[in-house]
Amino acid sequence: MATKKKRAKSKKTKKTNSKVTLLLMVVVIVLGGYFLYTGEDPLGLFTDILTEAGESLPESASLIEIEPTLTPAAVSVPVVEVASQGEWWEVYFADPINMTDPENYGGSIEEVIIKKIDAAQKSIHIASFEFNLTPVADALIRAHERGVDVRWVTDDEHGTEADEEPGHGQFEMLEDDGIEIKDDQRGALMHNKFWIFDREIVWTGSTNITENGIFKQDNNVIVVHSPALAEIYEREFDEMWNGEFGPTSTSTVDEQSVIVSGTQLQVLFSSEDDVAEHILPYLEAAQTSIRFLAFSFTHDAMGEAMRNRSDAGVDVMGVFEKTGSSTEYSELGMMYCAGMAARRDENPSFLHHKVIVVDNRIVITGSLNFSDNANESNDENVLIVDNAEIAKLYTQEFDRIWVLSSDPEAGKFECE
Repeated sequence: MATKKKRAKSKKTKKTNSKVTLLLMVVVIVLGGYFLYTGEDPLGLFTDILTEAGESLPESASLIEIEPTLTPAAVSVPVVEVASQGEWWEVYFADPINMTDPENYGGSIEEVIIKKIDAAQKSIHIASFEFNLTPVADALIRAHERGVDVRWVTDDEHGTEADEEPGHGQFEMLEDDGIEIKDDQRGALMHNKFWIFDREIVWTGSTNITENGIFKQDNNVIVVHSPALAEIYEREFDEMWNGEFGPTSTSTVDEQSVIVSGTQLQVLFSSEDDVAEHILPYLEAAQTSIRFLAFSFTHDAMGEAMRNRSDAGVDVMGVFEKTGSSTEYSELGMMYCAGMAARRDENPSFLHHKVIVVDNRIVITGSLNFSDNANESNDENVLIVDNAEIAKLYTQEFDRIWVLSSDPEAGKFECE
């Protein structure tokens, strides 16, 4: 709005200007609504805004929201995308009860990723912690041989060095075919589990591409079809490919937010983005419920935030992986002593999820365990998604695991 002129005008002129301004506002609102519903912009008022941001509308655009929906406010101004056809997201969960045979991987997460590899046309860029699945290696070799740019960043100890152990050797297979592998060459972990296909599709979550990760552990994968999101992950991949790891890596956190067909997604990378400090406001703002599944939960501030919300009447429930959950560092004891609904997993292998669902709407997932090491030293990624439909699927996974879990034994923790 123009600033008020210091010199007063006549009442008649003011009244006329007010009417004109009101009429213009009505016209803009009507045209804006028409644009959002149809994608047509007869006066070119709105299309230019998207063009300047590097975006374009499909021929038939559905209603889009251009305001962020994540709460609290997003850390950056998001790029806006519209999905022109089909679903723009996919969610998968490992099934360690019914899908247990690596020799028969039909219907498993392994089959899904092989199909993604076989469909890739230009590039497959991978930042993944562990690897021991030969059919996936075979698929990557097929992709490389048809001209796809296949590159992999992994951990040194758990990636390239572990490749010499019995049952491994898949990285050697890739290198023998000319696929380049790089590791972090440092003590902390390159703990990511993300894949980027053709700079258009991002695959992330808690799942290592291993027999244990897919056929024994409780894990999740979320796949997002979004070139803008893919570019965020490509920047992180390039940093690691060029030798930037850990807290000294370049942070681009102010450029890591995307809206896809009305759903806002925020990406965080540790350790450069101080991920826990960005997660805490979502926990502190919870109004009705928090659900979590945690392989390792030792982060005091996150545990305190959940206890505080429980004290305020928010329904907080969580399941811990049993290994390490009885130590003095785990948040399980504090929650148990506070009378919260916190259980231990009964999977004979691992509950490997790193998931929080807030208010049946916001999903926080990725590779980051809820610990200081993950937050301050490792290379990790977190994806925060504000979408009730996706949240419902993660809540269903929580409910499945909750039924199979158990309360800590009486007397396990000393409560004051």
